[in-house]
Amino acid sequence: MRLRHADGQTVHLGYCTNVHPAEDLAGILAQLDTYALPVRRALGGDLLGLGLWLAAPVAAALAADPASRRRLRAELTARGLEVVTLNGFPYAAFQAPVVKHAVYHPDWTTPQRMAYTLDLARVLADLLPDDAARGSVSTLPLAWRDPWDAGRADAARRRLDELAAGLAGVERDTGRPIRVGFEPEPGCVVESTAQAAALLGGADPGRLGICLDLAHLACAWEKPAAALARLAAAGLPVVKVQVSAAIEAPAGATDALRRWVEPRFLHQARGAGCAHAADPAAPAHAADDLDAALDARLPGPLRVHYHVPLHAPPEPPLTATLPVLRAALGALFAGPVAGCDHLDVETYTWGVLPEARRPRDDAELATGIAAELAFARDELITIGLAPVGTGVSA
Repeated sequence: MRLRHADGQTVHLGYCTNVHPAEDLAGILAQLDTYALPVRRALGGDLLGLGLWLAAPVAAALAADPASRRRLRAELTARGLEVVTLNGFPYAAFQAPVVKHAVYHPDWTTPQRMAYTLDLARVLADLLPDDAARGSVSTLPLAWRDPWDAGRADAARRRLDELAAGLAGVERDTGRPIRVGFEPEPGCVVESTAQAAALLGGADPGRLGICLDLAHLACAWEKPAAALARLAAAGLPVVKVQVSAAIEAPAGATDALRRWVEPRFLHQARGAGCAHAADPAAPAHAADDLDAALDARLPGPLRVHYHVPLHAPPEPPLTATLPVLRAALGALFAGPVAGCDHLDVETYTWGVLPEARRPRDDAELATGIAAELAFARDELITIGLAPVGTGVSA
């Protein structure tokens, strides 16, 4: 739903399509009919927004073909759909049987990551609604932390300068400003807001900033208000928020957590001590996957990077990190100025949930996505944002 902050800013809320596997234009159009239209109808709105995920090959093809971009926008409009943000974190094959560390490649030391991100910016400039203030693209937080050295850090920093220049060129050519948000994530070079300030601070704040994933923020055991203040002090705007929740487990919940181990995605685990450590990924309180955390008997309480449906938290003794989500949204929007205008519900894990929680068919998945969006909308209304019209937008 499009919502309005007290300062007059339009805030866009929608869902991220990286939950779907399509990686060519025909497949993307088919998923609009299979999922997005039923979601829009379930919500009762005349407009649904999508945070599109475009794999690198289709992004390159669209960037090179204005006619294909016009067709995609027309197909979106015909279905009552719109796009102001793209997810540029996964490069390709995000719903493959095994993803794990592959999602971090290519990283920001490579020309491939730069080319992909600028392709996305060019595509988005032509997909933006006429009344959208700007577009956004989320991306990975430079790289996975190992290997990382001074040479790779220097290469990544040069890429940031090149990226800002490339985005300026897109705006010059199209008249549409596009910002890129780097998304801190457990296990990466940038895991915490302190690392973001140290490694990304000083970048062009008009074009580069942070994509704040609220499940990742919770896994870092950060206090939302302090984290946002740290980013602001470093000159890093919150370009986009991924409205997501992680699993929280008390000490001794090994059996309950074991049911959530699965082979596709990494589910990094962090103990409360990581909030006070110089290195949040230090083995004393961290593991790079859930099975490793259980095998190492990592002491609880634990937070696990496993995006769970917002409206359906796991059974006790497990919980979802919804208190962190609410605190972050409150800190972003309860003040006199909206802290961000692009929000995605990003639960890409529907297909790997424990069997009893997994959607049985496409219709059940669409129903679940709609329920998550309704949950997020209601949370935003509770903290003072006002719905605009009847549409749901991202």
